[in-house]
Amino acid sequence: MAVLEKKEESFKSLKAFFTEVSSLTMFTGRFFKESVQPPFEFKELMRQAYLVGNKSFYLVAITGFIMGLVLTIQSAPTLAQFGAESWLPAMVGISIIREIGPVITALICAGKVGSGIGAELASMKVTEQIDAMEVSGTNPFKYLVVTRVVATTIMIPILVIFADVIALGGAYVGVNISGDVSFTLFFSQVINAIEFSDIFPAIIKTFFFGFIIGLVACYKGYNSNKGTEGVGAAANSAVVLASLLVFVIDMIAVQFTNLLVY
Repeated sequence: MAVLEKKEESFKSLKAFFTEVSSLTMFTGRFFKESVQPPFEFKELMRQAYLVGNKSFYLVAITGFIMGLVLTIQSAPTLAQFGAESWLPAMVGISIIREIGPVITALICAGKVGSGIGAELASMKVTEQIDAMEVSGTNPFKYLVVTRVVATTIMIPILVIFADVIALGGAYVGVNISGDVSFTLFFSQVINAIEFSDIFPAIIKTFFFGFIIGLVACYKGYNSNKGTEGVGAAANSAVVLASLLVFVIDMIAVQFTNLLVY
């Protein structure tokens, strides 16, 4: 009896998983269809881009600085054991540009921006504002979803570049806590170590990070259950799923880059 119940639960979980994947796929298809059809909501897109950047600016800056500082302080003793302290700026710079900067910034934005979008759209659904937009002749999908997904796709790469620069500043401070390295020497070593093959793949994958964060957040909010519990559930599930997909995209991007570049 217990075995049958477990099989039934497993079947329900599997069915729910494939239903969710199918629903998200159709939602993604509708996004691409709506995003190329006029009219275009440029004013709302600019407003959403400003909100995404403004909401995350200070958090990304503080996290980026701490990220560079801690990475440098933690790496310095290990490199010193091998007599390779001179490689510290190059190692920290490559680590930040390739992986740490893009992934950490994307996870921060998934938590900050993704939860905000999920909760906002879920609240609009609970209060029937989305239904009201449809009745008034406004396309809510184009106005609410397309603008937010495009805004996160554009703004996350910009925030990642900003975080990388701040993180390198934090790394410079970290190097000078235990040593005395000039600003010019530190950044010349970083620039000499970083190649185009480090920067280009890292920037490209951040567009996918931004897209998936916006898409998942809008999907969870737009399809939330009516009721106050649905608002919290939409925000939480948006963060969890978006964070998970960021890691999946990063893993695929790393493998793809290794095949093409190295």
